[in-house]
Amino acid sequence: MSSISSASKGSARKVSATAMIPHVAAAIQHGGDLAVARELFSQAPEPFIDLSTGINPHPYPLPELPPETFARLPERAAVERLAEIAARAYGAPSWQHVTAAPGTQILLPAIAALRPPGRAAVLGPTYEEHARVARLAGHDVTEESDIGALDDADLAVVVNPNSPDGRVVGKDVLRALSDALGRRDGLLVVDESFVDVGPAGASFADEVFGRNVVVLRSFGKFFGLAGLRLGFALTARAIAARLDATLGPWAVSGPAIAVGAIALADTTWAAAMRARLAGLAAQLDRLLAESGLEVVGGTSLFRLVRTARADALFHHLGRAGIFVRRFSEQPDWLRFGLPGSEAAWDRLRAALAEAEDR
Repeated sequence: MSSISSASKGSARKVSATAMIPHVAAAIQHGGDLAVARELFSQAPEPFIDLSTGINPHPYPLPELPPETFARLPERAAVERLAEIAARAYGAPSWQHVTAAPGTQILLPAIAALRPPGRAAVLGPTYEEHARVARLAGHDVTEESDIGALDDADLAVVVNPNSPDGRVVGKDVLRALSDALGRRDGLLVVDESFVDVGPAGASFADEVFGRNVVVLRSFGKFFGLAGLRLGFALTARAIAARLDATLGPWAVSGPAIAVGAIALADTTWAAAMRARLAGLAAQLDRLLAESGLEVVGGTSLFRLVRTARADALFHHLGRAGIFVRRFSEQPDWLRFGLPGSEAAWDRLRAALAEAEDR
């Protein structure tokens, strides 16, 4: 992963929409939709291998849950217990600084609305939903490559580690940015969806007390349970209360509360999984390098390559039943997630070798 310890040079650009068919564009830009992959590559062999997301292909083992977990509305006490476990796991000051939600995505509109319409600046290129949602909230949105250009924003967004390049912004830089924004009542959003596999101590969750900061933590990516839909906002108590009120009662399902509480407390599994993912990422790096592809960043859940043949390779892999992530704004980039089985590794290896021979 690359690192930012001081303001980097760059320029702003207006975030533009893709000209592709909407549902196909969404699948290409976000990944994970195998129905669209099959539509694009109708003759591809099955099963399709989805390498287009940054989701752990080795999920946390699901515990056996009592039937009432599914039959009853979740109780507030269970949500507070989950928030307490999440606060310990993520380093937030207390459970009162935690909002649990059915995935971090659903929090984005409520967070964008925490500030009146003004200037929103997103450190990019990055996850495009931050810009889209801020625009829907009435903000004038720019994507900035210079983190110093975020200082005078009303709403500033930093994805850390970044997707897709794995860039990490140092905590000293985030503190300085938060201080600059705070002097103008600006809000800093730090999306830490991939910090579970980031450098030790990189999370900004322990800095939310007394700051206009919202830290987002994804549960599904690291624990490999994206379909469970669970995520958290870590923030000042007043902001957490406002987000809770916006979501309303029973926002998080009983099964998500139960599984999240067990998994977040399982530090032994988490440590072993981080080591396993690091080894798999190194294995993927070797395979990509052997195929003549330049790895330019990523995390241990995904690797980013730069190649002049990105478009041709995307289609070649798609015809082989392997769906990777491409980027309309960076046409020489491809992002590869981790294969989840030996058979998937073998198919990726064979497809890359065939691409080399062409």
